[in-house]
Amino acid sequence: QVQLVESGGGLVQPGGSLRLSCAASGFTFSSYTMRWYRQAPGKEREWIAYISTGGGTTTYFDSVKGRFTISRDNAKNTVYLQMNSLKPEDTAVYYCNARGTQQNYWGQGTQVTVSS
Repeated sequence: QVQLVESGGGLVQPGGSLRLSCAASGFTFSSYTMRWYRQAPGKEREWIAYISTGGGTTTYFDSVKGRFTISRDNAKNTVYLQMNSLKPEDTAVYYCNARGTQQNYWGQGTQVTVSS
């Protein structure tokens, strides 16, 4: 059974940091590229970060570049999103995504709220 379970969300003040985790099971994690997406209230889901299977290549949406860092630990079947210098506009539900040659898996999401 394929599972992606996000954790680490919560309420944080502007300028603060959070680290999201996404634990994968039920598939060969190291063979899948991983992405983080987010969806703010009333908006479409948007891609924010990508990491290659081995972790050597990462790319970011412009609005998070320099503040967020995606990483993965293939030994632990986990992908991370380190989020620094958080802004109120980063408030959203954050989802991890695993993509293979023909497969596309999603987690259930974790809420991140940036507010004073």
